[in-house]
Amino acid sequence: MMVFFNDPVAVDAPVLQAVKLAIDIRDRMNEQCVGWRKRGYELGVGCGIATGYATLGRIGFEGRYDYGAIGPVTNLAARLSSEARAGQILISQRAFAAVEEHVEVEPIGEITVKGYSRPQAAYNVLKLKERVATQA
Repeated sequence: MMVFFNDPVAVDAPVLQAVKLAIDIRDRMNEQCVGWRKRGYELGVGCGIATGYATLGRIGFEGRYDYGAIGPVTNLAARLSSEARAGQILISQRAFAAVEEHVEVEPIGEITVKGYSRPQAAYNVLKLKERVATQA
């Protein structure tokens, strides 16, 4: 699943909003996984978040149109999501810079992702810092 923040409707602090949504998804999924584990299923969700510029708009053909985004930022988010283990929220260097005062992270280091000539720095979001969590 891909979610866009700040388009087509502008939002305040789009990267922080994306991180908050990812944390909520992780928390709800963890709750659901308890019941599924009892039934013998191992489920998990990993998220990838990147920020930057993309080409946005109507994509498709006559009879089948969607609203979509294309560009390096969408590719990076998808690659981070693919690299994320269950329970991880991996964010790019640029996304981290946008939210560093609001989140606690652990550096993952640089990861090699398809489509990029250089390794990309990634951070695993652990939680929101106290003052941000109470401002929701």
